[in-house]
Amino acid sequence: MQKKGHFKNTLKESLIMALQSIRQNKLRSSLTLLGITIGVFSVIGVMTAITTMESSIQSGLNVFGTNTFSFQKFPVIHLGGHGSWEKYAKRKNITLDQYEKLKERVKTASFVSVGDDAWGKTIKYGDNQAKKNVRIYAGDEWTSRTYNTSIDEGRNITNNDVHYGRNVVVLGGDALDQLFPFEYPIGKHITIDGISFLVVGIAERKGSSFGESQDNYVIIPISTYLHNFAHSRTSLLITIESPSPELYDKTLDEAIGIMRAIRKVPPSDENNFEVVSNAQLLDTFGSFTGGVKVFAFVISIIALLVAGIGIMNIMLVSVTERIKEIGIRKAIGAKRRDIITQFLSEAVFLSEIGGIVGVLLGVIGGNAVAMFMNIPAVIPMDWVVYGLVVCSLIGIGFGIYPAWRAANLDPIESLRFE
Repeated sequence: MQKKGHFKNTLKESLIMALQSIRQNKLRSSLTLLGITIGVFSVIGVMTAITTMESSIQSGLNVFGTNTFSFQKFPVIHLGGHGSWEKYAKRKNITLDQYEKLKERVKTASFVSVGDDAWGKTIKYGDNQAKKNVRIYAGDEWTSRTYNTSIDEGRNITNNDVHYGRNVVVLGGDALDQLFPFEYPIGKHITIDGISFLVVGIAERKGSSFGESQDNYVIIPISTYLHNFAHSRTSLLITIESPSPELYDKTLDEAIGIMRAIRKVPPSDENNFEVVSNAQLLDTFGSFTGGVKVFAFVISIIALLVAGIGIMNIMLVSVTERIKEIGIRKAIGAKRRDIITQFLSEAVFLSEIGGIVGVLLGVIGGNAVAMFMNIPAVIPMDWVVYGLVVCSLIGIGFGIYPAWRAANLDPIESLRFE
């Protein structure tokens, strides 16, 4: 108990002396703290920004709906070089005929849907013209469900609309606001590149994600789209939904096998189409952010090591300036471990102050990115703990030599030092 009390008192006195030393050398201490702060800020800021994006994606990424996957010509995210992209470009397009054959043969799916999209079309109602970035979704009766929305007013695109190639359209919230700011749209006609379309429905609003609106679109039948807007490079997206998570793998395997047969892929060859799902998108995004995390961590460790060298330098200067003080403490009974505790506590204290400031700035900076992108803010507690632990290790690692040197000073020679 006596030893514990002695250590507690020694630690308390060491922290008080550390604070006094920092106050007496404000500029020198501030520059040392700045190095630690920058290192911790860089890693915590990057990790916070990435964590907020990952959290938002994991909670809200349902681009293709629940228990769904899709087939398309190109990968959603491509991380290879120019040569690898040519491999995808040489693939045959996915056609409406392939979709109809797949839809007919797949037995375990809840539904099979088809779609494509385009933008840059001129969309008008009277004198009101929508902005050029309104996206046109071409699809069928399942398209709204595919994009996790529903019909708020009016009706959806129907199978008959697709079968007969009708010029009908469902408006997203942004298109509605731009074209019909003061009118009820159902039953009115708009034009897309001069072609007349009857407004039959209004889609439910989804709001924004990553700073972009999810309501800036219109939906038209896929057959109408192919007749009026398709070109030689048009390749369709086929989306399949499994009845349940338990049947997901079975539905996926069945659909892939049928699609390979329809596209005449030899048994030994890889798929000549991409299979895309929410899980695959998360894995791809995770591999990308994982590389960014490693890079940021390495850079931050280098910055912290440089800051640690600064701490060692400051502590060596501090030992030299306080040699007489050390001699007096030893003369009145201070032991080597007391001197080591004093200077090691000061080094760790310096590191932790810089670390705490860096953590606060990093969390604020990372969440500022989240606010800019309109996604929920988070605090990466694991990286906060890692940052503070690393700061402690930096303080101990680079403070141990100055502390050891102070503890081994001869008290007689120290008292004579001027």
